[in-house]
Amino acid sequence: MKHVLLTGAAALALTAGMASAEQVTVFGPWLGPDQENAEKVLAGFAAASGHDVRYVGSDSFEQQIMVDVEAGSAPNIAVFPQPGLAAGLASRGLLTPLAEGTDDWIRENYAAGQSWVDLGTYAGADGADHLYAFSYKVDLKSLVWYVPENFEDAGYDIPNTMEELKALSDQIVADGGTPWCIGLGSGGATGWPATDWVEDLMLRTQTPADYDAWVSNEMKFDDPKVVAAIEEFGAFARNDAYVAGGAGAVASTDFRDSPKGLFSSPPQCYMHRMASFIPAFFPEGTVVGEDADFFYFPAYEGKDLGKPVLGAGTVWAITNENQAAHDLIAYLQTTEAHETWMGLKGFLTPHKGVDTSKFSDPTLGKMNEILLNATTFRFDASDLMPAAVGQGSFWTGMVDYAGGKDAAAVAGEIQDSWDAAK
Repeated sequence: MKHVLLTGAAALALTAGMASAEQVTVFGPWLGPDQENAEKVLAGFAAASGHDVRYVGSDSFEQQIMVDVEAGSAPNIAVFPQPGLAAGLASRGLLTPLAEGTDDWIRENYAAGQSWVDLGTYAGADGADHLYAFSYKVDLKSLVWYVPENFEDAGYDIPNTMEELKALSDQIVADGGTPWCIGLGSGGATGWPATDWVEDLMLRTQTPADYDAWVSNEMKFDDPKVVAAIEEFGAFARNDAYVAGGAGAVASTDFRDSPKGLFSSPPQCYMHRMASFIPAFFPEGTVVGEDADFFYFPAYEGKDLGKPVLGAGTVWAITNENQAAHDLIAYLQTTEAHETWMGLKGFLTPHKGVDTSKFSDPTLGKMNEILLNATTFRFDASDLMPAAVGQGSFWTGMVDYAGGKDAAAVAGEIQDSWDAAK
């Protein structure tokens, strides 16, 4: 049997598991290539522990996990793309707290470690907070995409602060160009790209505690701090000189089409703020790192809020406890569990102990450096809010705002929808 070197709680848990092999079922959102990659990681765990590991994926995970849990047929471990769903189950006593010491391990071994502890800590049925969920496999949103050749031709440098980013935007306008491409169109989900902008700007203008209070609605959506972040977005999106096609085109431009202006000749825009998946919509044959590249959406130097990162990802929680489930969470603390998927595709990690040369794709390695340099990580706020808000009024409100409606009025309407959903 292959042995894995573990420390602390992880060592205790996995050693205990090796004494008695069990079956462990894992239910998650991945199908296709991501499922194959997850199964390779789980095969490593099976080899290390002797447990029989079985993964099932579904494109309707959120609905099915509720059905399974309420029917008493929950998997041993569920992989949640939406931490809010896990928190709801924890509050009903349907999740098992992770092994003692797991929170300390996360603080010590994950960049911005307390952020990840907070993301997986929920109130249980007893009202007390426990660590229920372990973050593994992260997505990154705080990125600005550009074409290096365009920057070189114009003599522009990569901005390191928000002040420099705004100065660069003004310089591009002064030079006769347009700094930004922004599109909010997404069919029935139109408006969601603007929510990412506002979330990133909340993290760059307010404290992480303020962001958390906003997500939980302890801070109302129409609080001046939130309105100010919306207006920060407006400084980019509602400025005709800043946006390709003018501000009036923002709401009607499909987000999948919006980066195309980077690649026209002459460029219709020089920058595009979008998450790590957007190269899928670049022109065919575009090589990231050569034809297109990215930099960190920077923080304000003058606000002393560190280097916050906005993202998403999955949290793993125990929905049907056995020792093998605890052992699997312990295995996810090993560098092997991270480096296996790093060597494949579509994986980022805040684990500070990994060998970053193991990334199969240098683009992912560069994105991961942003994650490892983060002082704060926060999950996409709209995914943590009630669906009527996060996948409803927040989206439509941002479309209204991009179209010229007053920020405070929009924020007030979103708060009204939140109150109605309670």
